[in-house]
Amino acid sequence: MTFSNDKAIYLQMADRLCDEILAGNYKDDERIPSVRDYAVMLEVNINTAVKAYEELARMNIIYNRRGLGYFVTPGAREEILRSRRETFLNETLPEVFRQMELLGLDAEEVFKRK
Repeated sequence: MTFSNDKAIYLQMADRLCDEILAGNYKDDERIPSVRDYAVMLEVNINTAVKAYEELARMNIIYNRRGLGYFVTPGAREEILRSRRETFLNETLPEVFRQMELLGLDAEEVFKRK
C-alpha cells in the first residue's frame, strides 16, 4: 500500500480496512486478519497496525474476542457508509463546489466528464 503524507498511516490503514468491509471482503462477525498479519501485509510497524485496530474498535467497527482475534461488528458496513456519506456531504462536497465556482465550472460541465 502506498501511503500519502496528508494523513497518519494508522488512519489510512483503518480507512483501507473500512474499504474492505464496504467491498464485502469481511462481513458481520467475520474474523479479519490479525494485527501482525495486517502489519506484514502492508509493510508497516506492528505498533502502527495496533493503533489502526484500536481506532476501529473505538469507532465500533471491529471488536476483539479475547484469544481469537478481531471481528467485524454487526452493522459496521452501514456505520461506515453513514459516516463517509456525512463526511462527503459536510466536508468534501462544499470544497468541490467552492473549487467549481473558482474555476467557473457548472454542474452540467462536470457531469459530462463522469
